[in-house]
Amino acid sequence: NRRGSRRPPILLTAIATLSVATLALPPVYLVIRAGFGDAWQVIARTATVEVVGRTLLLALTVGVGAIVVGVPMAWLVVRTRLPAARWWAAGCSLPLAMPSFVAALSLLGAFGPKGFLQQLLSPLGVDRLPDIRGLPGATIALVMATFPYVFLLTVAALRSIDPSMEEAARSLGRRPTGVLVAVTFPQIRRAVAGGALIAGLYVISDYGAVSLMRYDTLTRAIFVRNQTSFDRAPAAVLGLLLVALTVLFLVLEQKARGDRTAYRLGPGSSRTSRALPLGRWMSVAVGFSGLVIGLFVVIPIAVLVYWFVRAATNDQRFEIPWGATANTLLLAVIVALVVTALAVPVSVLARRYRSPWTVGLERTAYASNALPGVVVGLSLVFFAARYVPGLYQTIPLLVIAYLIRYFAQALTGVDTALAAVNPRAEEAARGLGRSPLRVLTAVTVPMMRAGLISGATLVFLSVLKELPATLLLRPTGFDTLATEVWSKTNVGAYGAAAVPALMLLVVALPFLYLAARDGTGRGGGDALPSVAAA
Repeated sequence: NRRGSRRPPILLTAIATLSVATLALPPVYLVIRAGFGDAWQVIARTATVEVVGRTLLLALTVGVGAIVVGVPMAWLVVRTRLPAARWWAAGCSLPLAMPSFVAALSLLGAFGPKGFLQQLLSPLGVDRLPDIRGLPGATIALVMATFPYVFLLTVAALRSIDPSMEEAARSLGRRPTGVLVAVTFPQIRRAVAGGALIAGLYVISDYGAVSLMRYDTLTRAIFVRNQTSFDRAPAAVLGLLLVALTVLFLVLEQKARGDRTAYRLGPGSSRTSRALPLGRWMSVAVGFSGLVIGLFVVIPIAVLVYWFVRAATNDQRFEIPWGATANTLLLAVIVALVVTALAVPVSVLARRYRSPWTVGLERTAYASNALPGVVVGLSLVFFAARYVPGLYQTIPLLVIAYLIRYFAQALTGVDTALAAVNPRAEEAARGLGRSPLRVLTAVTVPMMRAGLISGATLVFLSVLKELPATLLLRPTGFDTLATEVWSKTNVGAYGAAAVPALMLLVVALPFLYLAARDGTGRGGGDALPSVAAA
């Protein structure tokens, strides 16, 4: 087409190419470092097969758990007359502000050895509760972290359905449960499957929760091997295996979300479905909603607040980590601005100067979604220590890691915003003699402002919670709120760990509200998969 035939500006091409080349650094270096001869030996080991099986088992249990929690809550909020539905919906979104390792920490404080529950039961002669660590604890903690994705995607799908089909089914005598099973669920199953696969994607890249719950997965095996072995090649092989597993989940997730058909009986305007009265099921619905919010929101926050109060009362060395808070905010702001700005040239080239190589550039950028934090950190440790020693354990290297980790996330928001910009406005500016770069800065970018803010907000939230890459690459003595929580938890100082954990929630909540408001106000679900890679 005419737009695709124009030659893109050299500066735009150079920035986009350099950015995408940086994203390709970790997988290329892991391939070089792993070595093909020893790779098959590492993969064929019984221990490797077992850890892959444990990783997939955890992903399966968490995916099912996220569906069991997220889908009923979405249906109750959207389709029924649940009292205070907006408050329940807000409560189901809150866990997005809580890192998985904070969720695991609070669960151990509530249900672990000498936790709150055991203390409450001790007068009854209960001296010890079953240990939740292992698969049960890791599953609950990660369901807490991932069910909001299933919930939000299902809410978006339910709100997009034309109610005519459900009304027709009810008019033919179908009961509400029959309508739900035969009519509603087939129309939302892709959103549900996509949400479950996003949960699985989150699980296979998680490090904090599985470490606290002492459940061995690929990420934990990579981190331990990197910390304890002089030979880093096996860790690189496991990193490539994790990338391959992540790519598989991404492909499955894309297939699950691929069909965005709008189910409508006619060309009429969209309208909302009539809310169903709950009747005698009201107490069951409210009880289920209260159980979900209580277990996944109230109890974790209550545990952290209790530890905070106890630390403030009893520990004279108690301090609010202002330095770590400042470091976290500074990093998050810098990365959000840099990554979002670098995503603009890639999106502009793919949409305004479309050709096989610009499309390939964009798809390569999206492939960075397949790089979990531990793999990014591991590969950059190898690269910097061997080729650029002066860059090792510096803030610029940490920023590069975040760039690789969250570039695809920013690109999703940027590309969505650019798609909504009418090219005729740009053509009119060029007709007035403006250069392509001047048109981009004076016309296109201002019209993309809302989408840019949305993408930057999602990157900001993700950087706040990043743990494995930060642990591997941060400068000595440089702490973030995530590493503060982690370091204090590792020595059993739960009271001290509650302080940075609560600070993390306080910092994240306003930006979570901004991201959620933006997502639901513009059609919603599309932005959510980009959050999942965090």
